Amino acid sequence: MLVRVGMVQMRPVLGDVAGNVRLHVEWVERAAEAGCGLVVFPELSLTGYGLKDLAYDCARTLEDEEIRPLLEASRRVDVVFGMVELSRDYTVYNSAVYASGGAVVHLHRKVYVPTYGMFEENRHFGRGKQIRAFDTAWGRVGIMVCEDAWHPSVPYVLSQDGATVLICPSASPARPVRGDRPGSQEIWHRAVRMYAQLFGAYVLFVNRVGVEDGVLFYGASALVDPFGEVIASAPMFDETLVVAELDGEVLRRSRSLTPLAREEQLDVTFSELSRIMAQRYGGRWIPGAHR
Repeated sequence: MLVRVGMVQMRPVLGDVAGNVRLHVEWVERAAEAGCGLVVFPELSLTGYGLKDLAYDCARTLEDEEIRPLLEASRRVDVVFGMVELSRDYTVYNSAVYASGGAVVHLHRKVYVPTYGMFEENRHFGRGKQIRAFDTAWGRVGIMVCEDAWHPSVPYVLSQDGATVLICPSASPARPVRGDRPGSQEIWHRAVRMYAQLFGAYVLFVNRVGVEDGVLFYGASALVDPFGEVIASAPMFDETLVVAELDGEVLRRSRSLTPLAREEQLDVTFSELSRIMAQRYGGRWIPGAHR
């Protein structure tokens, strides 16, 4: 595996789906000119984050003509973008889409939609119910959207499902500020470096910039290699395209030196989680019965 990736640290226009699609296509063209085989956008990049009651108005199906230009752009470069997705049963999700060859290859619906402090996503979005890796032309990939990454079960499951690249689109605000940088930036970088090293995977953290309703998004996107080293990063607060390479040889060396994925005992994990679920809910746990 050897692919050049572009991380687009952009400022979406709140609520303007059509305008944001046009911006995406322009960024994809720049990434293609830079030789990228994959370009990744932040969380909810087609709509902006602070939608509140606008969420339903901005929701689009995967077949909507308004997003077709972006899917067509994926014929040149694989694209990961964020959208408010309207499902067939009219539930609205905070979703990330992997598009390639003009079609949707994978859809990830954000599993952990935060509703605490300044966040109120659970008022507007449904909760995703699947955590799955998928195959691409250059490797097996897993997507986790922002808050998903704060739950170690998500990258764990993706890793055990074979992902060697973890993509994390985010809309992380600057809170609190410590010295000359947001404390949230330090926490995020520590987390993605830890995940990269523990799971022997590349991690792409792609965060947005800009201000919405007084909320400042700081950027500081980063690509971390399987040894936990930041090999490419973006500045804080500025729109930019960062280009770097994922190298299969680095993956091979990291997993040879630290074969944690090979040593994982899924049977033990499954057995203990089943025990905990039975204790928590009483008797035999039936998946889906206690949501």
